[in-house]
Amino acid sequence: MEEAFTVFNIAAVVIAYLIGSIPTAVWLGKRMYGVDVREHGSRNAGATNTFRVLGKKAGIPVLLFDIFKGWLATMGLSWISYYTQGSELYINLQIATGVAAIVGHIFPIFASFNGGKGVATTLGVIITLHWMAALSSMGIFLLVFLLTRYVSLGTLISAVAFPILVILIYKTSFPSLMYFSIIFSLVVIITHQKNIQRLVSNEENKISFGNKN
Repeated sequence: MEEAFTVFNIAAVVIAYLIGSIPTAVWLGKRMYGVDVREHGSRNAGATNTFRVLGKKAGIPVLLFDIFKGWLATMGLSWISYYTQGSELYINLQIATGVAAIVGHIFPIFASFNGGKGVATTLGVIITLHWMAALSSMGIFLLVFLLTRYVSLGTLISAVAFPILVILIYKTSFPSLMYFSIIFSLVVIITHQKNIQRLVSNEENKISFGNKN
């Protein structure tokens, strides 16, 4: 029985990575617009750069599908697991598959390991892990974004807020979720170093939906 658990867990992590590796922005941009978004704008294969380069008609489906990838890898695979829902082992499996999906988005096997920053996919993961903290973080992001028009600033502030919400406000009892929330926040800060530099020097690009459809 223990071997069955191990095989399932390994398979779940691999499948989650493959789900995360679906390069939504790259495939949609090339197929529908003949554009590789990694060659334009911030050269990032994520929803924000898709909005910037191709407009909201491309950006919205990329954003939604990237969020869905994180949710599917985390929730879908845990549904068919051996573990009792809500147990610590169940949460640990969700964290493992969620991290695998995020890694897949950042280093997608289907796009030469050149992907995005994983923010939208991470949102799908944290919605599964702790939907109340996730929605609160989304509210913080939207407030900051609407006030400043900086996606990066909204992302950074909401990411810093997430572990505070999980640990101090909603007081989770799962140590693994506490650690994940802290590591998630640090990873977002690390992967946004260039954005932080541009924000400090007032050179960061604001999102404008302008003339694009």
